[in-house]
Amino acid sequence: MKAKGMSKISSLDDKISKVRLQKLKQKNGKEDNEEDMIVDEEESSDEENMTADTVKTKEKKKKGKKQGEEEEQVKVQFSESVDSYDDKITFQDMNLSRPLLKGLSSMNFVKPTPIQAACIPIALLGRDICACAVTGSGKTVAFMLPILERLLYRPKATATTRVLVLVPTRELAVQVHTVARQLAQHASVDICLAAGGLDIKSQEAMLRMAPDIVIATPGRLIDHLRNSANFTLSNIEILVLDEADRMLDEFFAEQMNEIIRMCARQRQTMLFSATMTETVQELVAVSLKDPVKVFVNESTDIALGLRQEFIRIRPNREGDREAIVAALVSRHFCDRCIVFIQTKVQAHRMHVLLGLLGINVGELHSNLSQAQRLDTLKKFKEGLVDVMLATDLASRGLDIENVKTVINFTMPSTIKHYIHRVGRTARAGKSGRSVTLVGELERKVLKDVVKQAKTPLKTRIVPQDVVSRFKEKINDIEEDIKQIMIQEKEESHLRSVENKMNKAHNLLDKTQDESQQRTWFQTTKERKAEKAMLRLSNKLDSKEEKKKTRKKITAEDRVKFELTKAQLMGIRAVKKSLKAKPLGAFSEEVRN
Repeated sequence: MKAKGMSKISSLDDKISKVRLQKLKQKNGKEDNEEDMIVDEEESSDEENMTADTVKTKEKKKKGKKQGEEEEQVKVQFSESVDSYDDKITFQDMNLSRPLLKGLSSMNFVKPTPIQAACIPIALLGRDICACAVTGSGKTVAFMLPILERLLYRPKATATTRVLVLVPTRELAVQVHTVARQLAQHASVDICLAAGGLDIKSQEAMLRMAPDIVIATPGRLIDHLRNSANFTLSNIEILVLDEADRMLDEFFAEQMNEIIRMCARQRQTMLFSATMTETVQELVAVSLKDPVKVFVNESTDIALGLRQEFIRIRPNREGDREAIVAALVSRHFCDRCIVFIQTKVQAHRMHVLLGLLGINVGELHSNLSQAQRLDTLKKFKEGLVDVMLATDLASRGLDIENVKTVINFTMPSTIKHYIHRVGRTARAGKSGRSVTLVGELERKVLKDVVKQAKTPLKTRIVPQDVVSRFKEKINDIEEDIKQIMIQEKEESHLRSVENKMNKAHNLLDKTQDESQQRTWFQTTKERKAEKAMLRLSNKLDSKEEKKKTRKKITAEDRVKFELTKAQLMGIRAVKKSLKAKPLGAFSEEVRN
């Protein structure tokens, strides 16, 4: 269903199909139906005759430790540390209630994973937990099962919200909500999803009924706390932070301070993540009471079933990245593949580029509406989309079955980002492959990956004739890409004008007084100041400065922008690690 007044606006895939059909007609010189539009057999046969990629094992350089170099010590005093588990334990041995065992059997869970076997017995005792395990190890079930077990024995006289689960992204919130609903399908536990981009009125109606569990993203949760009647966090008994290191970084800092301030003081707190940072350790030291450290794997461990490959990009060949990615997804990794790209602009361009090359692609980033994001995810999970182009939005916690390959357009800014990205494949004991394009400026992070690797790394060499062939193809369709981008820009402008008109009509027709308007915990000025502080670089505001920089953008310029973004993220991470730590009641030596 198209929105009113938007009947002339077509989707991006429709535009790509139209351009490809026109090209096919020009080439064949005859009319063909849209159903007959396929990639030429000659093209595919030529690709088959191309030189195959060379894959070599990357040897690890042995380096002795420098004098005075010591391993980083843990800066938090845990009351107990658990780094082993009973591998023979079953769900039945954990004394879980029958409704939950029925839910587990319907989800085909037979045996608990290491993190589940280690966490569930401790969480059932009501202890605070700081847990770390590799991506895809079943952390959601590890905290949701003990929560549901405790809620089965709750007082039922009055409805009260007792559990809050906070996650960084909307897609992860939907996934956690789905898993929780499946586990609780035979139990009488109310679960509410409060994530941005979804219908706010239905969420308000559900929250008024005081559900037992609320799964939320920080922004939408604060919106409800400020504007929904009778909804508070004063009775929260269990607080869970999934992807804790992301939840506690500076982008969520103000929102998390507000939420934790509004939560009940006496509560059980559980932190879960694949990587643990200084910020998490600071929160553990301040907020958690006698926490139990459950590190089944080190915070920089990568799944053993993952085959890691790297493609070296020479300094004068940075503009080849688009052609190399196009060659990889066309020739080798044709389905169940995720390509991670640093910026939204480049992800959108790659969608158009790969679409015109005949590859079935979808994109996932924050410039899309929530409906579009969920639709792309659904299509990729069902196999209707072969290649998904995503920013770091998709690198956290998303569990997509049978992802065969993860490709990194550029090396992530830190090893922690790298771990989360490649963690989308080789999940739950399965095998997978990651291919990362590494330039000269990105070798520092590569060295960190090599140091941490437990399995041999591979070097992939894409033959130069293959790269040249795909560069020619991209040059041929460059004008079509430009035209589609112009159409997209015009339609975006039309949409924004229509939205402004609708907003003006609503303001004129509005009968509610000022006191009923939605409020936020920060003023507009404070929000602008926070955004300006978190911005990686200064924007070009004046028209004169924009005109000076206006020139024909080359492939090298686009890659340079991607690398600059990654470098700025890396610089920010380093600055944060060097920041002075807050004063504690004990010195670091005593705490260690």
